[in-house]
Amino acid sequence: MQALRTAATGMSAQQLNVEVISNNIANMNTVGFKRQRAEFQDLLYQSLERAGTQSSDQGTVVPTGVQIGGGVKAGSTYRITTPGTPTRTDNRYDVAIQGRGYLQVLLPSGETAYTRAGNLALNDQGQMVTEDGYLVQPQVTVPQDAIDITISKTGQVQATKEGVATPEVIGQLELANFINESGLEAMGDNLFMQSGSSGEPITGNPGSTGFGTLLQGYTEASNVDAVSEITALIVAQRAYEMNSKVITTADEMLQAANQVKS
Repeated sequence: MQALRTAATGMSAQQLNVEVISNNIANMNTVGFKRQRAEFQDLLYQSLERAGTQSSDQGTVVPTGVQIGGGVKAGSTYRITTPGTPTRTDNRYDVAIQGRGYLQVLLPSGETAYTRAGNLALNDQGQMVTEDGYLVQPQVTVPQDAIDITISKTGQVQATKEGVATPEVIGQLELANFINESGLEAMGDNLFMQSGSSGEPITGNPGSTGFGTLLQGYTEASNVDAVSEITALIVAQRAYEMNSKVITTADEMLQAANQVKS
């Protein structure tokens, strides 16, 4: 009975849906996290009677035909890139991106990764790094004798030294944009990599056309809405239960057919 296989695809799809939702909920407090949404497509159809075929010698045409669907499959897990709310940290090296753009990070492999997580720090050489110690690009090195650091909205980094009235410009943070942000490949650790569908990175200073600005002393919270995720979880659970009910019903029908005696 086709209904058994169709319902099984529905249960598999809702299982994937729950896994995506659970990952969103698990990362509610992850800095810069972008939630995902599972999207589905119907499977191929079996045409028992094609629409538009002639049904008689007089030229009458079948208006709708008979098609039976084969179930559902996962189409994609779409990443929603709406910005999260800035959260105050009072760490002078933290930056929240307000608008479009990603910080550029140099990986140990020499590749460039991209992140919205602006919880930055200094390493033992005074270089600005991510929480995993990866260098932020372009590289910014803070002098040892600096008593304060200021990061402007446009990404200019200035250091104030004791006894010197005028701050010294020590670096410039840049952002990278992609024509298709949702096409970036998630690598974990709040990092993304360029992919064939994301397009080439376009770099520029914060605040320039097409780029967001920086907010010092803040980080960007995740864009996960707990109420929406719990609601989606309930809907996915009910859909899973309904598909399992189809399997139970199909099994009872097959059992009834087997009990028919000639």
